[in-house]
Amino acid sequence: METQRVKYQWLPGTLMLLLATIATAAHSQQSLGAEQIKTAYYKSYTYEKSGNYNDAIKALQLVYQEYPKSFGVNHRLGYLYSLNAQFKNSAHHYKQAVTALPDALSPKLGLMYTYLLGQRYEEASKLGYQILRIDYYNYYGNLRLAHVLRKQGNTEMAESILLKMLVRYPSDTLYLTELGLLTLARGEKARSGEIMAEVLILDPENVAAKSVLLSLQE
Repeated sequence: METQRVKYQWLPGTLMLLLATIATAAHSQQSLGAEQIKTAYYKSYTYEKSGNYNDAIKALQLVYQEYPKSFGVNHRLGYLYSLNAQFKNSAHHYKQAVTALPDALSPKLGLMYTYLLGQRYEEASKLGYQILRIDYYNYYGNLRLAHVLRKQGNTEMAESILLKMLVRYPSDTLYLTELGLLTLARGEKARSGEIMAEVLILDPENVAAKSVLLSLQE
């Protein structure tokens, strides 16, 4: 499944949106100023970059305590807890973010990924179908749903999703890799090898493709 391309974080350029979102929290008075919030987020980013996810989470606790129902801080904490493999906490915060902004897709995608990492495939698939009902060609919604369906053994439906998306993204290595893994799981070794060989042409450092091709040579 994809790793490096999945980054759910608030970037500095979106800070004003973040502050605007926090300002909608159910507090009659704001005890934290904009600079305090900004500092907390910058500290969190710095810790995250160094792989210190515990402190990245701790840096936001004061913001969370003041605005426990706001979208911004819950979305960020959901992401950080997933990086820290604390999937129960991640799901809790993503759900809070969904409650804060029910029409937003990003927290639903984050929650789906958390379910996937925690191997909660039934919940992940239900959420995936919900996302696709809203946005039929959602890139990560389709990719993750195909992955989950493969894990559940529903390879026919998974393949239909992958082929649907490859019509739109014919040289996308994430989708091609997932298709290669799917065909391998079905015992279609020759087809899997052809797909993974194509992946390596597009992405010579693709670990999954190299692993599959190596296993087919044994």
